[in-house]
Amino acid sequence: MDYVSALVPPIVMAAFFIAVVRVIVKTQGGVNKAKEDAAVDAVLARAEAAQQATN
Repeated sequence: MDYVSALVPPIVMAAFFIAVVRVIVKTQGGVNKAKEDAAVDAVLARAEAAQQATN
């Protein structure tokens, strides 16, 4: 039974890793991509405006 207790942690970690990768892949692109791109563009525009204001 020691082999079962030795194999459980790696199997559990592998399952969580696969789940995280699947979530990351599913959230890339699609409808969310336009929202994320717009948010990044807004942040960059604000940062650029703030930088120009200090110069």
